[in-house]
Amino acid sequence: MIRDDRHLHVRGESVFIDDLPAPAGCLEAAVLGSPVAHGRITRLDASAALAVEGVVAVLTAADIPGQNQTGTIILDEPALAAEEVHCVGQPVALVLARDADTARRARRLIVLEIEKLPAVLDAREAAALGHHIVPPRTFACGDLDTAWDYCAHVVSGRADTGGQEHLYLETQATLAEPREDGTLLLHAGTQAPTAVQKVVARVLGVPMHAVEVDVRRLGGAFGGKEEQATTWAVLAALGARATGRPVRLVLDRADDLTMTGKRHPYSSDYRLGLDADGRLLAWEVTYYQNAGATADLSTAILERSLFHSTGSYYVPNVRATGHCCRTNLFSNTAFRGFGGPQAMVVIETALAHAARVMGVPTEQLQRRNLLDEGSAFLYGQAADGCRARRCWDEADRAFGFAALRQAADRHNAGDDRHKRGVAMMPVCFGISFTNAALNQAGALVHVYQDGSVGASTGAVEMGQGVSRKIRKVVARTLGVAEARVKVETANTARVANTSPTAASTGADLNGEAARLACLQILERLRQAAARKLGADPATVTIKSGGAHRDGKPTSLGWEELVQAAYWSRTDLSAHAHYATPHLGFDRHREKGTPFAYHVYGTAVAEVTLDRLLGTFTLDAVRLVHDTAASLDRATDLGQVEGGLAQGLGWLLLEELAWDREGRLLTDSAGRYKVPDLDFMPRTLEVRFLEDANPRAVMGSKAVGEPPLMYGIAAFFALADALQAARPGAPLPRSAPLTPEHTLMLLAAGAASSMRVCSGVRGAERGSVDQEGGAAAFVTAGRILKELGLGERLTLLVTGTVME
Repeated sequence: MIRDDRHLHVRGESVFIDDLPAPAGCLEAAVLGSPVAHGRITRLDASAALAVEGVVAVLTAADIPGQNQTGTIILDEPALAAEEVHCVGQPVALVLARDADTARRARRLIVLEIEKLPAVLDAREAAALGHHIVPPRTFACGDLDTAWDYCAHVVSGRADTGGQEHLYLETQATLAEPREDGTLLLHAGTQAPTAVQKVVARVLGVPMHAVEVDVRRLGGAFGGKEEQATTWAVLAALGARATGRPVRLVLDRADDLTMTGKRHPYSSDYRLGLDADGRLLAWEVTYYQNAGATADLSTAILERSLFHSTGSYYVPNVRATGHCCRTNLFSNTAFRGFGGPQAMVVIETALAHAARVMGVPTEQLQRRNLLDEGSAFLYGQAADGCRARRCWDEADRAFGFAALRQAADRHNAGDDRHKRGVAMMPVCFGISFTNAALNQAGALVHVYQDGSVGASTGAVEMGQGVSRKIRKVVARTLGVAEARVKVETANTARVANTSPTAASTGADLNGEAARLACLQILERLRQAAARKLGADPATVTIKSGGAHRDGKPTSLGWEELVQAAYWSRTDLSAHAHYATPHLGFDRHREKGTPFAYHVYGTAVAEVTLDRLLGTFTLDAVRLVHDTAASLDRATDLGQVEGGLAQGLGWLLLEELAWDREGRLLTDSAGRYKVPDLDFMPRTLEVRFLEDANPRAVMGSKAVGEPPLMYGIAAFFALADALQAARPGAPLPRSAPLTPEHTLMLLAAGAASSMRVCSGVRGAERGSVDQEGGAAAFVTAGRILKELGLGERLTLLVTGTVME
């Protein structure tokens, strides 16, 4: 029996790139990255490194036989820097040695001299200087300028969200093997095998058929291996090409943290207008996206932010503008949600702001403005099969939000130290690549003579369960047991021209392609069965592991049927191609139908805040998620829970910090805090809305990205608890809202000392911590006094007694 990844992971038997046996003569690689954020290379001397015993080669840009370019959307990213460097960690040289320790030791001996140039780390500063990767882009609908005249309430402000580290368990890795015919086989840790194939061929100056990319599985990715895995595959391939020997490149954790991009930090300005009844009339928002040093996928991610700038709400008059800002940080990249979460936080902040000004509950404004069937999005597509209000009402009914609000109010009235907050968060997320050409997939299915089945697609398994879903699709379509089906690795020689496994489309695209291939084989088997049974083909069906005639089982079982088909010279293999229909978007008008459908949901969060310490607990997150006809319920539940965990971490825990020189300070797993089991909600309840979806394989819906946005509910539940603790305190408009920052917000007047900027957090870290820390101590003393726990608080801080 084929053991799938679940069994292998639990037993510790899953093989990743670093686990593969080293081929004979295999070299290990280490990459020298730039130590400065921006500068001109004046000297690069590798002689001392080459003198180290065991070092075989040190490669630089001069050793690249083809085009020194790894970019895809925009060609602005060299594989190895030649003259200038534009961020700390940018690859400059590749060291190849007999083992990884030797390669890394030799790397430190390379003399790299750089003339420093001015570096820009903040997105708003970059925009002011005109450092845009592409010109600003605007989506609009209605007549915004006139709409303000009809608004009874108008609020404006700023909202910032920080970056997020992917922290996948398996770091970036590739094993490149040269073959006897001059071609290369790459075992690459990538979500995009065809992109790796294409870019490696470009850099080496060879045709794509000379590069075969094979992906068994990834040890996590979350978007971080869609575009950024390509660089490391290119460098491994370059080493193999230059030496004629296999090369393995596996980044250690420190290199992976400092030499890869993160979720994009955003800094945004907003203006929201409502009528007297709380209906949204006007929405203007400007996003400053910190793209980092090169384009990567930033333009597509910013586009997704514009698509989702109105969240789950209908707004008739909108102007959303995005600035893709080039800075001297390592290029930021895809992360679960792909720009959607950053946009949703902004409109939810504006709604919370408006609710406070109007003196009404935020949830009242949220529900009043939810999308309805036929509501038009700002890009022109109509909400078809809209479940926004249904998910909200189901969550409200099932979890009793009004009762939760009343219980929190009662608790807060009787407990001076611990304050509870509650919030709801609706989610609406479009499913498809917004580049229509990427919405295609191929599949190759073989039925072998013994009745077993092999299926190949372009879907990459990275822990999200896509292989399990494709296995189920194939088994259900052919009418055989899952045990008969094996899902092969993603391989560019078996299935070519694949799209990345991203945008929550892996099962939608590849599963449907596999189903179509199975249908071809089924039709051939039906004809073979009719011949064997001497029956009219119109009366024969293949299901439940055998041939049926006039709806009744026959003696012709699956294995006998396959044998009969083979001996009658019937083709038992099929290739199929699927392209999502009815998609199209006009980027001149910024109007069209970019999405096949939308996923909806609503989360309810409860938080308890400790006024004294600034710490908080997540009491509960309960949610209704629009999963449609799930292909695998356990997989979908895991994705919802995992996505929620990442959303909670992004907004409440995970904080990236750089110094003024653009060096990452949170450069180890010990310095970067991610959610653990203790951080997760004490109660976590997930309910599925299971109506079939006619626009995806077997009535299902995508599940990967939408659940991350449920974490926004907890952010605003904590903000609600802060309001209970300090009525009139500033509304939190910066994330992550860590316990440190929560305590600073509790300190009256301390909020102004907290600097959360787009792209660089901690550039003024010393002064911020000092001012915020002092304010926090004063606040702690005041709270203790209010609680009757002491008239005097003495604190020893760096040798100084503060009273």
